[in-house]
Amino acid sequence: MRTSSTSGGWNVAIEEWFLTAEERANPASGLPVWTTGNLAEPLIHGAAYFDRLVSEVEALGAGDHLFFTDWRGDPDERMRPDGPTVAQIFARAAQRGVVVKGLLWRSHLDALSYSEAENRSLSEAVGAAGGEVLLDQRVRRGGSHHQKLVVLRHPDAPERDIAFAGGIDLCHSRRDDAEHLGDPQPLAMSPKYGPRPPWHDVQLAIRGPAVGALDTTFRERWTDPMPLDSENPLAYLRDRFRGSDLSPDPLPDQPADPPPCGPHRIQVLRTYPAVRPRYSFAPDGERTVARGYTKAVRRARRLIYLEDQYLWSTEVAELFAEALRDNPDLHLVAVVPRHPDVDGALALPPNMVGREQALSLCERAAPERVHVFDVENRTGGPVYVHAKICVVDDVWASVGSDNFNRRSWTHDSELSCAVLDETRDERSPVDPAGQGDGARVFARDLRLRLWREHLDRDPDGADDADLLDPASAVEAIISAADALQRWYDDGQVGPRPPGRLRPHRPERLPWYTRLWALPAYRLVYDPDGRPLHARRKGTW
Repeated sequence: MRTSSTSGGWNVAIEEWFLTAEERANPASGLPVWTTGNLAEPLIHGAAYFDRLVSEVEALGAGDHLFFTDWRGDPDERMRPDGPTVAQIFARAAQRGVVVKGLLWRSHLDALSYSEAENRSLSEAVGAAGGEVLLDQRVRRGGSHHQKLVVLRHPDAPERDIAFAGGIDLCHSRRDDAEHLGDPQPLAMSPKYGPRPPWHDVQLAIRGPAVGALDTTFRERWTDPMPLDSENPLAYLRDRFRGSDLSPDPLPDQPADPPPCGPHRIQVLRTYPAVRPRYSFAPDGERTVARGYTKAVRRARRLIYLEDQYLWSTEVAELFAEALRDNPDLHLVAVVPRHPDVDGALALPPNMVGREQALSLCERAAPERVHVFDVENRTGGPVYVHAKICVVDDVWASVGSDNFNRRSWTHDSELSCAVLDETRDERSPVDPAGQGDGARVFARDLRLRLWREHLDRDPDGADDADLLDPASAVEAIISAADALQRWYDDGQVGPRPPGRLRPHRPERLPWYTRLWALPAYRLVYDPDGRPLHARRKGTW
């Protein structure tokens, strides 16, 4: 049965954009195919997300639920300039009688620039207050848990339920704002970003029935019977010696879904690898992130807008290249970091060679219609782009934890929310793709909010006239980036042009470096977590 939206007097088959149950291909999961009646709000930058999260958590009372998953959690990260810290807001909630449960990736050693000690410290701090935070290593070898999710439930007031999902970890370096001067509590990364790296990121605040789907996502991982240290017997022994919690306590009964409260249909997309022993909720893994993006990108006709940390897998790049070849009016606009987050003779080349290869593939498909930029702040310092955003034809939009690479689409655990707004955007052009879908308020507003910041436009939209139609929008963004680059090339004479984007000019590695960097990138940095039959078929 085809489900259509008739808002504004026109029809859209939801199955043209969202995955069907058959396409999700994971009947073991209790996740709904999609939900309706939601309200999704983009929280752009970590400062906005952290401030909102503090307000929502502090409003929880005894018997309410606070569930979270994360890749990294720094217990001393201040959520506001004067606090509280991550550990304080969660511990205080547990002390009030809130049911606090968390799943943190067990991580690797801090000496390898990971976060084992920080994640363990957050686990112990919340546990001492009456919560329970487990260190979860139920991953494919060499993989990680990369989902960034917080679910807040009020069993006695479900209309207050809210969840947060996207790209922002509860850790150092994330609390930045539109000025992009960096988090006062930075993480060490490439010196090209300075001592306080500027950080660009996005999280969604979600209300409505989709909160129940995100609650299910947490519960499936929490109740999975696989041992927490299944792939690492030495880690298991260390944890037993330290008295770590290795057995998740039962969760309270799952409340009914919150009532409808908005016009947004949301499809929860996830990645889980094929592992042994198998996940109970994804016996063959799950690749709905890859399948969901593939379906949306193949429907693109005029404009795909991406913000991504990596954009560096040939398998993913080929999807965009195919769309560009098939649609002569389609443009791809991508915003990526100027430099990788790592440096050094061994770490840097594999981080460079994958993106170089992927962008080259797209540019060969449509050299005049691929536009890649990086971002700087108003002082000229490069901004690290950590956001994972995709907007297709101002109709379909996604915000998540997954990057556009094979690792995120097959190997690590990931979580993304795709949004289709039932509300038609009345600004011209009302149907930029010409397929009858019509521009949608959520998708278009998300793109415009990001472009206003990147182009130094009026944040209230007074200067949006040339940003609505894909053709003039692409011209505007190219013109602004080129003007800023010319200002640099001419010696920075005169006033700095408005805008923060510059054309991305990746360094090409010499052939002898590529000889070893490319295999290292494929094996270590961008592994394949698909089952063998999917690899052989070349499918997700």
